[in-house]
Amino acid sequence: MRREVWSAGNAPRTRSNVLTDTQSFALILAVTAGVGLVAVLSSRLTERTKIPSPALFLVGAALAVNLVPSLHAPSATTVQRVVTVALVLILFDGGMHLGRSRLSSAAGPIVVVGVIGTFATVAAGAALAHLAFGLNWYLSVLLATAVAPTDPAVVFSVLGRREVAGLSDVILEGESGTNDPVGIALMAALIAAHGLGAGAFGQVGVEFAIQMGVGGVVGVLGGHALASFMRRVALPSEGLYPLRTLAAALGLFAIATLAHGSGFLTVFVAGIMLGDERAPYKRETMRFHAALASLGEIVAFVVLGLTVRISELGRLDVWLPGLIFGLALALVIRPLMVGFCLIPARMGSNERKFVLFAGLKGAVPILLGSSLLAAHLADAQRLYGIVVVVVVFSIVAQGSLVPTVAHLLRLRMTTVELEPWALGIRLRHEPNRPYRLRVEAGSPADGCRLEALDELPADAWISFVLRGGDLVPVRGSTELRAGDDVVVMADPGRREALALAFEHRADPAAPG
Repeated sequence: MRREVWSAGNAPRTRSNVLTDTQSFALILAVTAGVGLVAVLSSRLTERTKIPSPALFLVGAALAVNLVPSLHAPSATTVQRVVTVALVLILFDGGMHLGRSRLSSAAGPIVVVGVIGTFATVAAGAALAHLAFGLNWYLSVLLATAVAPTDPAVVFSVLGRREVAGLSDVILEGESGTNDPVGIALMAALIAAHGLGAGAFGQVGVEFAIQMGVGGVVGVLGGHALASFMRRVALPSEGLYPLRTLAAALGLFAIATLAHGSGFLTVFVAGIMLGDERAPYKRETMRFHAALASLGEIVAFVVLGLTVRISELGRLDVWLPGLIFGLALALVIRPLMVGFCLIPARMGSNERKFVLFAGLKGAVPILLGSSLLAAHLADAQRLYGIVVVVVVFSIVAQGSLVPTVAHLLRLRMTTVELEPWALGIRLRHEPNRPYRLRVEAGSPADGCRLEALDELPADAWISFVLRGGDLVPVRGSTELRAGDDVVVMADPGRREALALAFEHRADPAAPG
């Protein structure tokens, strides 16, 4: 007798059919794994070609869906939901990476550029779209709103392991995390208003203020609550700690959204609140979210790439306006609008110019463009194509030139070498805070033996000395040298006292 397996619909399937289904699923997994490996390894290609990896994901997916007949573009609803989750992961990780200490160094410029700079960019972009492309004012404002925000995934990807001198990287990261919620909230309010009448401006203003206010409050309160929860409530397994913060981030996004706030602002602010907090398994938690953010970047650009119609981009009334808009944003609108917002900032001229050039577009503008499709607006497909062209131009042209522009501006950009090996121990109770400091030339520690370093506070001790990436034995006779990295254990709040030993201080009595 032939054995049959019954499906949920009571239709008999033979064992051979079941195996075929299993093999089909295995084939899907194999293809997915292959795409994932290619996406991960594309970072090596990015280092050689200087083209940011998001561009490769976007263009690769677009080519695949247009050349492979069996592939189909996902629905607009699916795209928005997938990219929304990806952005939550990216913004939460970006907020933790930024932290309150780095944010405080440039909080004013970040808020001004992220909010006022976004509105100014929308106004200038709308004027260009209306006058140059013949769009009515409502569609012009929607198009300008879609392309106004910079994108955290692209900015983080382009900067990568590069550290930029001064406040440039802090402002770029903070701006990209701030203006995304602003742009998304503004787009939602504009679509809900259905026009730009006298009453619409009031409706848009009220809706925008509610979203920003609720999102910010939920982010601050939720971030503080989560930090306390992480410190006070122990879990039975190390692997559960990162999952807790993931669930909390998604929950905070949902709470803010249900309260008519900006969930994206909430998760970004909550991440900032957690960035400098000490908590059990904090390093493992941050590594987990960094990996999720990288995955979110890949998924977001692949999914968005599947929605691109290459035939649509080939139309003259799509690629030409998109190219003009991209050039205008990069060379005129952003330098004028955002440059005006940065006038009060205490930063060098080269730093300011670098920030103005490196405001890159990415997944968020395309997501906002897809919301135009979902709203079934007139000429939405053409507007979406223009947004895609602007993004591709920004990622490929601007993104690939970021290191070159930094060099031309004489702005020091250093690549941080990866340190794949770690050394440490597990402790039952929270230890003193570890500080990692670098011995500067001319500091009291430079050329001094550890046993003779009187400037070191009495309650601090040196646990590790790294020289050229290698460990140096820690003994009383060990002589420190300029460039050494030193890990010091001390009570919280002792950084200033430690800096006296390791940082060079100019002699105030010396002639100017």
